[in-house]
Amino acid sequence: MKEFDTLSNTELLDWLQLAKTQAERGRIVDRIPKLASADPRWFAVHICCESKHYSLGDTGCVFPLMSVIKPFSFLYLLEHMGAETVLQWVGIQPSDAPFNSLDQLIADRGHPRNPMINSGAIALADKLPGKNGSDRTQLFCQWLNQLAGCQLKLDQALLASVRSSRSPANQAIANYLAESGHLYNLDIALDTYEQICCLSAQVEDLALLGKLLAYESGFLASKHRQIVNGVMLTCGLYEASAEFVVRIGLPMKSGIGGGLLAIVPGEGAIATYSPCLDSTGNSVAAIAFVEALSQKLKLSIFS
Repeated sequence: MKEFDTLSNTELLDWLQLAKTQAERGRIVDRIPKLASADPRWFAVHICCESKHYSLGDTGCVFPLMSVIKPFSFLYLLEHMGAETVLQWVGIQPSDAPFNSLDQLIADRGHPRNPMINSGAIALADKLPGKNGSDRTQLFCQWLNQLAGCQLKLDQALLASVRSSRSPANQAIANYLAESGHLYNLDIALDTYEQICCLSAQVEDLALLGKLLAYESGFLASKHRQIVNGVMLTCGLYEASAEFVVRIGLPMKSGIGGGLLAIVPGEGAIATYSPCLDSTGNSVAAIAFVEALSQKLKLSIFS
């Protein structure tokens, strides 16, 4: 495997420019007003490896993690509750339905298919420590910031925007989870889910989070890192996950805010931001960049 340390800024800039040309194939989410205001030309990259960091593009952009937070709420609960308990609440099976599919949840009789889709993330938000959504979000955010050395913050304006245009699909999912006995408190679960998705950061912060999953440490159980990386690999890009296992071969997670995180186990993390999405909900330019990087450096875990 070619290591990150051999990268040149010229190579990275070439791949960045190539990726940016792909953005016009996507579109910005318009359901949430605050997300709709993003500039389609924004593109940022931060790569963390053991001895070097690389930053390119619009790295000052602060963006909501949205679904990119899901691997970390999963990790948080694995660390606090243990795998045996958490894997009773949510499965680890891929889904070929959209990330907000109610039909998938009904077919599975209310047991979420995996923690990377909305049903699984809402079910886990119901189990986070804390008495209400705000308390849970604060505790979770503090844990991540302290562990990763990053600076996540709750975007209150975005949260207000999300609340004013609450997704009917998420409400229906939460209702069904409650009806089927998979939520303790529907209102707190949905509020917690919305709040943790509104945690916002720059690409450097996201890359620092990724390092938690990339390297062995004395702070996290190896077994839990392995579980999260495995589920990201097979489920992190929704129904397109299998395609990108073949094309890229890395654990990855996307979000409708335009963030994308790729883990190179033992080597580092690649965080990208570009707000134009494909029809599945994955950032077009971000995936193009990571794919170019993975193929050129032979980063795939199957290489």
